[in-house]
Amino acid sequence: MKILITGASGLLGENLQKSFLAKGHELLLATRHKPEKDNQIYWNIEKGFREEDLPRLESVDAVVHLAGETITGRWSEEKKRKIRDSRIFGTRSLVDAFSKLANKPKVFVSSSAIGFYGDRADEELTELSAAGDTFLAKTCAEWEAEARRAEDLGIRTVLVRTGVVLAKEGGALGQMLTPFKLGVGGVVGSGKQWMSWISLEDEIEIFNFALENENVRGAINATAPNPATNEEFTKTLGAVISRPTILPLPEFAVNLVFGEMGDALLLDSTRVLPKRLTDFGYQFKHPTLKEALETAVK
Repeated sequence: MKILITGASGLLGENLQKSFLAKGHELLLATRHKPEKDNQIYWNIEKGFREEDLPRLESVDAVVHLAGETITGRWSEEKKRKIRDSRIFGTRSLVDAFSKLANKPKVFVSSSAIGFYGDRADEELTELSAAGDTFLAKTCAEWEAEARRAEDLGIRTVLVRTGVVLAKEGGALGQMLTPFKLGVGGVVGSGKQWMSWISLEDEIEIFNFALENENVRGAINATAPNPATNEEFTKTLGAVISRPTILPLPEFAVNLVFGEMGDALLLDSTRVLPKRLTDFGYQFKHPTLKEALETAVK
């Protein structure tokens, strides 16, 4: 297949490139800078592709859409605008480009997030669960609505709602490792909030699974089948790296240090199950947290 990727320079994008190339796929990488290689194409999140570049998209078989402003860092109103607009306008510009092509991609795999569900305490959430009402939930719902427009063009569309990706190179685990290795890691807030996680290896395989299986369409939860509470996650990580986890981070400190972002990423509880992936027959490489963390940190 010839695969167009947006957001190819991020942690997931770089690892997906390696996986796709190993499978013999040809890649076309969307870049927001001046293209420097033959396999790059200029793309502006709000304006889309240049008219003169559209013919290069006629030979694309699949599109993997990962681009979006990072959600880490304190959420000022400007930061929240960038988080939302980069996802809404970026996805809209892609689908608008599809509509102009004589030969449209056969499949569009668009990234989303379990932030779609919002803060839901102990409720078990599947792809049939309604969207939440938090900032991230509303953003994800709008993001997915823009992606679903591709279905009206006859393109098989998959929305990958990703959980906390476990990789030492980046993401949440990458930021946790240093304090935990120094022995200053601990339970966040009450510790009862649910964390729905996924190993990096499974995340990569799920994107491949979505591309290769024609029956897969609509939303899928990219989370392992065994979510953990923050307390369970903390104890397991401490055991894996042989460090104590006795210094808690109380809720007021999370609010003071991280603001709204801390509430959304550290205190909100989201207990997500990958029901549709399981129904489709996907076999997880790392279904348990201990195994996934051991693989991630070694």
